[in-house]
Amino acid sequence: MAHVNLLPWRAERRKLREREFYMQLVAAFVVALGVLLLWIFWMDQRIDNQNERNTYLQTEIKQLDVRIAKIKDLEKVREHLLARKQIIEQLQADRSQMVHLFDELVKTIPSSARLNGLKQNGQSMSLDGVAQSNASVAEYMRNVESSPWMGHTDLRKTENTHDATRMPYAFGLDVTLSRPKADEADAGKEPVQPAEAGSSAAPATAVPATSGTAAKATTAAPAKPADTAAKRAPEAKPASAPAATGGTKS
Repeated sequence: MAHVNLLPWRAERRKLREREFYMQLVAAFVVALGVLLLWIFWMDQRIDNQNERNTYLQTEIKQLDVRIAKIKDLEKVREHLLARKQIIEQLQADRSQMVHLFDELVKTIPSSARLNGLKQNGQSMSLDGVAQSNASVAEYMRNVESSPWMGHTDLRKTENTHDATRMPYAFGLDVTLSRPKADEADAGKEPVQPAEAGSSAAPATAVPATSGTAAKATTAAPAKPADTAAKRAPEAKPASAPAATGGTKS
């Protein structure tokens, strides 16, 4: 006998499928929620890590700012010290300049001119004075320009005051100061040593003319000028004594 199922199996299968669908939907929701939570946790970790890095960088930046401020202060101190060093070097270099300038002013001014005042401002000098004529002023300008401690000269004024004095012309000069070159200064210092050597050897060579034996001794032993001079001293005294006495008697 054939078995006939009269139950509503299609409705039960539909309910079963709906139940499976809802279960799969809930499972997908749970999985998605778990993935979302994991992603949020991972992002929070990254944000915390980045915040820690930012905090570390800010701390290092603050320390670098403090160091930069100290470096700027040291640079200011360095600039100040360099400025003081330059001023000291300039003063050291200009220490003897005024002495040379006064010496050159005395040497360069002609007898037909006279200075009434001078004023120095840095590397320039203003000279005011009187002269007999414009030719005296021109001569003074040439002398100033030929000086090693003074350079180019500009004539600021020259006028005839129609004064009854010997120097009726008043003039004003602007002089640019300069310094001699180092090689010229060294060349001026070098000849001092030969002069000293010549002066020390002069007593040994000046006396031998008095006696022939002393001259032979000096030519035979030039390495001992002190001994030969000592030997010649007693011989020179008797020769000079009669001459001195003869001169007093006459």
